Amino acid sequence: MYAIVRAGGRQEKVSVGDTIVVDRIAGDSEGNVQLKPLMLVDGTTITSDASSLASTKVVAEVVRDDKGPKITILKFKNKTGYRRRQGHRSKLTRLRVTSIG
Repeated sequence: MYAIVRAGGRQEKVSVGDTIVVDRIAGDSEGNVQLKPLMLVDGTTITSDASSLASTKVVAEVVRDDKGPKITILKFKNKTGYRRRQGHRSKLTRLRVTSIG
């Protein structure tokens, strides 16, 4: 059994026990996050109807908050002395899927 969920502006294929990395989201007081399912596959049964998926919940627990890789941005214009250097690291959250149902 697996589900396609919307998380962090992307779609992820998850099953119970999987660990995924998404954009930073905050969990509730217990550290759980509910993800919106777009499709549910259970054996040979495929559910993609919005009305039947409204009752389905995909629950994940927050494992930890991470940072993405360092991205270095350099801007340079020839013969003018213009140089700019900038860095960026994305804020991410590592989630472990605990239940689909």
